[in-house]
Amino acid sequence: GRDIASVVADLRDAVSTEVSLLPGMSLAYSGQFEFLERANERLKLVVPATLLIIFFLLYLTFGRLDESVLIMLTLPFALTGGVWFLYLMDYNLSVATGVGFIALAGVAAEFGVIMLLYLKNAWAEQQRDGLSGEAALCDAIREGAVQRVRPKAMTVAVIVAGLLPILLGAGTGSEVMSRIAAPMVGGMLSAPLLSLFVIPAAYRLMRRAR
Repeated sequence: GRDIASVVADLRDAVSTEVSLLPGMSLAYSGQFEFLERANERLKLVVPATLLIIFFLLYLTFGRLDESVLIMLTLPFALTGGVWFLYLMDYNLSVATGVGFIALAGVAAEFGVIMLLYLKNAWAEQQRDGLSGEAALCDAIREGAVQRVRPKAMTVAVIVAGLLPILLGAGTGSEVMSRIAAPMVGGMLSAPLLSLFVIPAAYRLMRRAR
């Protein structure tokens, strides 16, 4: 019930305190742990690069720094569903789950982008009609958010339906594929709720300040 990294850490502590190495001797931990260390080093580069690419694409989409930052700040909250689902499934963090979280971050960003675009379009229509103020802003937010409920529910249903066979499947490679799918299945519960409730509220605060 433990991950490889914690076991190797205990081994290193035990060896450092109980084993005296002679001059010219060295120890190396190989096998799956060596592969895990290499993959972790790559993830340390891939994850920040992925986040930077997402932020760059968001800025190209909106052309505004505050709206791009808003989507990026909501990503950690959108990933909470994946973290809790890993806990319920008794999965440890691994390279496979890291890949799943990267994919989930992209889907969560897409949810936020579509929601924000609908909110902006609804608010622009209100302004074209000569309406402004707190009441008009709230009406635009309600209209924009409600328009996304049915498409978002359909998107979530399709993604979950496609991932459940991978999550529950058996056979060669299933132990890896299930850990890739698990974060996305859990994230499909938190990411849509976040985009439906948190992003409209944050957008209202951003526009009300003006």
